[in-house]
Amino acid sequence: MHLKKDDKVIILTGKDRQKIAKVLKSIPKKSRIIVEGVNVISRHQKPTQSNPEGGVVKKEASIHISNALLYCETCQKGVRTKLKIDEKSAKKIRVCSKCGYEFDKK
Repeated sequence: MHLKKDDKVIILTGKDRQKIAKVLKSIPKKSRIIVEGVNVISRHQKPTQSNPEGGVVKKEASIHISNALLYCETCQKGVRTKLKIDEKSAKKIRVCSKCGYEFDKK
C-alpha cells in the first residue's frame, strides 16, 4: 500500500473533498484506510456496562485508498509517489514524484 498510518493525505472525492487529514489506520487486505475526521458516520449503540448511556456515537468509516493522495508539504498538494531504494539500509523509501521529498526518512 502506498499509504500508511500517520501519513498526511488529501481526499479526492466525496463530501470531504479537498480535506487534508491524518491516516489513523490502514487495511491492506481490503485496500481501505480510516482517515481522521473524514467519512464520519453515526452509529446507534445500545447501553452496555462500559457505556451505560448508549445513544448515537459518531465515528470514522473507511474509504477506498484510491480516493486519497499522499500530501507533500513542499509541493503543498497531493502527489503520486515513486519507490527508491536506500543505499545504506537497502529499504524502499517513498519519494514525491514532483520534488523528490522523501516521506520515509525515519
